[in-house]
Amino acid sequence: MHRKSLVLLLSSVSFLIIVGVVMLISTCVFSAHADADDGYREAKRQAVWLVLGVGVCWFAAATDFRFWKRHVWWLYAGVCFFLALCYLPGVGMEINGERRWIGIGPLQLQPSEVGKIGVIVFLAYWFSRHPDCGKEFLRGFAFPLGIIALPLGLILFEVDIGTTSVLAGTAVLVLFVAGSNWKYLTGLAMLGFITFLGMLSYAPDRMTRVLAFLDPEKYRLGAGFQQWISLMAIGSGGMSGRGIGEGRLKMLYMPFAHTDFIFPMIGEELGLICTILVIVAFITIAVSGFVIAFHSPDRFGTLLAIGLVGFITLQAFVNIGVSISILPNKGLTLPFVSYGGSSLVMALLAVGILINIYRQGRSEQEEARDWVRRRRVTPRV
Repeated sequence: MHRKSLVLLLSSVSFLIIVGVVMLISTCVFSAHADADDGYREAKRQAVWLVLGVGVCWFAAATDFRFWKRHVWWLYAGVCFFLALCYLPGVGMEINGERRWIGIGPLQLQPSEVGKIGVIVFLAYWFSRHPDCGKEFLRGFAFPLGIIALPLGLILFEVDIGTTSVLAGTAVLVLFVAGSNWKYLTGLAMLGFITFLGMLSYAPDRMTRVLAFLDPEKYRLGAGFQQWISLMAIGSGGMSGRGIGEGRLKMLYMPFAHTDFIFPMIGEELGLICTILVIVAFITIAVSGFVIAFHSPDRFGTLLAIGLVGFITLQAFVNIGVSISILPNKGLTLPFVSYGGSSLVMALLAVGILINIYRQGRSEQEEARDWVRRRRVTPRV
């Protein structure tokens, strides 16, 4: 399985990127941000980001993954610096009441995407440096969480509850694999739930989204409009879909059809079969990524790979869950598929790091020899 894991990973990522490019070309013409003179502006920008992302992926695949461990504090400082820029007038950009972006010339960057990588690298570094601290409250729980609380807080108050939830869930996954006490993790989950409720009261529009999720029929013309249209799109596509470019609900009915809600557009134009293949692709990424993680040559590589796979698949689960109305609307993109340069580049960076971990991974024969060595019983004299 380890020998096939890289092929499965790259095949799944390539499939998702191809589907994303096709659907972006199909939907971006009708996006609210499309220029009158150039309806394919988003598609052209995404092509540029894709080329950049492939270059970043190649760099990460050719670079020893321990490079990130050696520069973890520089990465952490850079992440916090760019997240803080979102709050700086003239640099941070407020779009739809949220300050998630910074403008650098014609470019718009989303620092929270870089923050995902930074937090995961730090947790992997911490628990590889302190491998036996999992059961300790201070070194195995309080200290690492206290350090990542700064970037998480900066993302949370952008206001970006969706990204914060995905990143917090990924952090809990890394803590669990690292061996943290389950009682601490349970308490953390309860604290996170209370914080989530508090943020809902801080941002009333988020509370409205939750109410719309609980009663979509009542709010179908308001906060629940996107999810209502999403269900109609998926249902109208049937098994094989209407055909590429033949979708109707993207025609100014569905807001953000090329970003947060591209999954139902896939369902309408390519049908149930393709949506299932998209889900299978993310499951394959998760399985192959975990296989790569468990064959890593050291603890840092294992935790890093698990964190990277965790944030990709968890974000995909949330996006698809919102699209089929089993989760409240979070405003998250679908990795590798949705329009968004920062998201695409960081996802491809994660894939590049996974490739390097695979290249340095231990073979099945080495794993077997290590297992026999650990299980060998010393003969009595």
